Amino acid sequence: MKWLKEERFQYWKRWGMLLSRLMIIGIVLIGVSFGSLYLLAVIMGAPEIQVPQTTIYYDHDQNVIDESNKNGQNRYWVKLDTISPNVIDATLAIEDRSFYTHPGFDFKRIGGAILADLKAMSKVQGASTITQQYARNLFLEHDKTWKRKIVEAFYAYRLEVHYSKNEILEGYLNTIYYGHGSYGIESAARTFFGKSANDLTLAEAAMLAGIPKGPGYYSPYADAERAKNRQETVLDAMVANDSLNQAEAQQALLENMALQAFNEETKQEVAPYFAAEVKKELKSKLALDERVIDQGGLHVYTTLDADMQKTADQWVASTIDKDSDIQAALVAMEPTTGAVKALIGGRDYEKSKFNRATMAKRTPGSTFKPLLYYAALKNGFTPSTLVRSEPTTFYYDNDKETYSPHNYGDAYANDEITLAQALALSDNIVAVKTHMFLEEKTLVKTAKDFGIKSQLSPIPSLALGTNPVGMMEMADAYSMLANGGKSVTPHFIEKVTDRDGKVIYQHESEAEVVLDPAAAFVTTDMMTGIFDESLNDYTRVTGSGIDHLLTRPAAAKTGTTSTDSWMVGFTPQLTAAVWIGYDKGEKLNYRNDGLYAKKIWANFIEDALKGEEVLEFEPPKNVIAVDVDPQTGLLANENCPTKRLAYYIEGTEPHELCADHIGAAEEERKSPKGFLDRFFQWIR
Repeated sequence: MKWLKEERFQYWKRWGMLLSRLMIIGIVLIGVSFGSLYLLAVIMGAPEIQVPQTTIYYDHDQNVIDESNKNGQNRYWVKLDTISPNVIDATLAIEDRSFYTHPGFDFKRIGGAILADLKAMSKVQGASTITQQYARNLFLEHDKTWKRKIVEAFYAYRLEVHYSKNEILEGYLNTIYYGHGSYGIESAARTFFGKSANDLTLAEAAMLAGIPKGPGYYSPYADAERAKNRQETVLDAMVANDSLNQAEAQQALLENMALQAFNEETKQEVAPYFAAEVKKELKSKLALDERVIDQGGLHVYTTLDADMQKTADQWVASTIDKDSDIQAALVAMEPTTGAVKALIGGRDYEKSKFNRATMAKRTPGSTFKPLLYYAALKNGFTPSTLVRSEPTTFYYDNDKETYSPHNYGDAYANDEITLAQALALSDNIVAVKTHMFLEEKTLVKTAKDFGIKSQLSPIPSLALGTNPVGMMEMADAYSMLANGGKSVTPHFIEKVTDRDGKVIYQHESEAEVVLDPAAAFVTTDMMTGIFDESLNDYTRVTGSGIDHLLTRPAAAKTGTTSTDSWMVGFTPQLTAAVWIGYDKGEKLNYRNDGLYAKKIWANFIEDALKGEEVLEFEPPKNVIAVDVDPQTGLLANENCPTKRLAYYIEGTEPHELCADHIGAAEEERKSPKGFLDRFFQWIR
């Protein structure tokens, strides 16, 4: 029997040696395989990570005003060190306890998953590490096949070779789906708790960490009790992972969390017409395509003043009869920079996305006259220049054509009035006479200096704004008067950064002096006359009826045609243009529609600048101020019933005293006197 025992010993010895050799060979092969795998991963390089991210839009105070989540997907990227440690601990405990030690996949978990799958004869249990899940979110579909798992493992290994563990964990937390359109922990924190991921409590973090296993199943919005049980599972896992003790877990379980009221409807944009223009600017100035704009994770810092926009929306909505089909548009901009602060392109963006403030061209009417009178001041006219107001027929085109304009309501002075009065009263006859005296091409050229790019015809009626122009053009032109003659470009974007915070666009203002500052200021002073009742004559100044609404210096001009009603004007801080009309060119009923533009403009200007310093228009050095009689334009004397402080380009101011209001005392002074009377008069 001894030989039998010896034979068995030798048998098992041979098998043991064979197994030892096989193990050594296996280890070598595994080592070679891993070496080859590592070499392959190095050769292939780092997998390109392009995670769709929500582009965020900010107003000028850096408050969020819009996001590119129209498809219901919210994606934000936050740095790992700005995520609450509670989130990190909870996620590692429930998803991947050996995350910081494995090479991208966990052999122990894979073995357990294989046994479970063999027992069930199907793919039933996952074995994915955080790295594998991240790889799947980036590069693969979510089907349950071993082929996909093998590819997933390789992608995971490539990630591990080229990125640090913290970079992988950061990417995972920013891409994992938490349900209800929320991709990433920042979006989930906002959706469920209305706060940043950095501010999540232990209880909130445990609740969110439990959701990714089944977003539609473990969401507290889907089933509160099931979500609570899942939260407890996460807290238990954290205890087992030594992330917290049992007492802390129990305390977190008892915490009363304040869930956000859930609403699946798309959020109403703060300024939809403005937002549309911002996206146009992203395409035109930055040459970005739709995908980058919507999913590039950009941070777009706009010029919008959200409070000013709200004010504009409120006044348009409250002023116009809600049952009216009339349309409205408004643009407000900073005259010194061209930054657009508020924009309304129509009364309802959902019903009509056509932006009347930027896309439409309408006849501006008398709002075009300040450009004419600026040209007149540059060519020898002054605010005191007298022109006769009476029905007139004008001949042009070598006397082959005639033009017979009318004043509003057929009201005429039938006498001479000053240029300042003509603008304040919006006298059409004086405007066309001035235009014809300068020659029609002068106004065309001047309008181009003001930045008007629309096609203009050198015809008599151009003085009355009969050629269509855009609202932005008018706002830009008036801003040049407000800022002392500098050309500025209206813009909607101040800065854009990419997903990593790198500045890819920065607006640079280049203000070039185009207009004569003195003539621009005198024109501005003349425009304040529409609110000055002292300039009333045969009709009232066009700003009457709203002048009581204003508490600060303002310069403006109304404009009315049969189909369009305008009010454009400015203060030193803000330019605003308002247009009212029908899309199809229907004629306005001025009894009902005529005051809309003026009321909206005045109320908007007052509310938009509420709390701001009241500023005066500052004259340049070569401008002089004198007291004049508003009716004659001559220097006011002590007997003039009204006086107006008026500004003139130095050297053009009046020097003659008004003789219309001398009175009896003046007549007596002029009458012959005796020698003694003349003597005492002389010694005085």
